Amino acid sequence: MPSLRAFALCAAALCAAVAAVAPRTNAAEPVDLALVLAADVSRSVDDGEFDLQRKGYAAAFRDARVLRAIRGGVIGRIAVCYVEWSGADSQKVVVDWTVIGDDEQAGYFSDKLLAEPRPFANRTSIGVAIDYAVAQFELSGAVGERRVIDVSGDGTNTNGKPPILARDDAVRQDITINGLVIQSAEPTPWNPEHTHPPGGLPRYYEINVIGGPDAFVMVVEGFETFAEAIANKLIREIAGDRQGHGLASYHGD
Repeated sequence: MPSLRAFALCAAALCAAVAAVAPRTNAAEPVDLALVLAADVSRSVDDGEFDLQRKGYAAAFRDARVLRAIRGGVIGRIAVCYVEWSGADSQKVVVDWTVIGDDEQAGYFSDKLLAEPRPFANRTSIGVAIDYAVAQFELSGAVGERRVIDVSGDGTNTNGKPPILARDDAVRQDITINGLVIQSAEPTPWNPEHTHPPGGLPRYYEINVIGGPDAFVMVVEGFETFAEAIANKLIREIAGDRQGHGLASYHGD
């Protein structure tokens, strides 16, 4: 039988191998950007749309353009946390803080994201989701000049804290909130104004959700084009001032 010492050495080697491919943040690790991706998984997002959303985020972090934007920073890496949210009692960290600066780290993040099951599907609490995302920065172990929350969603707030209050609280902490509006072709049957409010969902996000320096809204027409839209949005968020954007709103193709 193998000795206890041999077993301990094998266990230590396995732990080291896992640690090598799991690029979590270390204490006070410098990054160009700390980014929380806060994705809507409420009941208006059906299983097919949920799948496209997850795969879109995963594909974006394997996109060569996104990786070039990351490497183009002063430090050349960012810290990312992926959160899914729904009603006032439904928020979850799906992929915890991960430092991304190369292909291997980006691939780890993508693979981890695709492996996790859907956590819930109920109401839509954007305000509580923002508060939850803000709280994650204290757990990041990363230090960067910019902190950004990226809120993606297909409808208005339906319960919990009003998003405008959560947005204002975040902005006072020097956190920027950007929005990715997923525009549905048809209103939800049980609550048409949820997905198609007066003035349109992009305008709702501009007024109630986004805030902070260079905050913007990007619009994607349905989940089918989500992967390309999120890649473009990530490039803009990662590049920051390097791209010279100053518009409050941007409507993607």
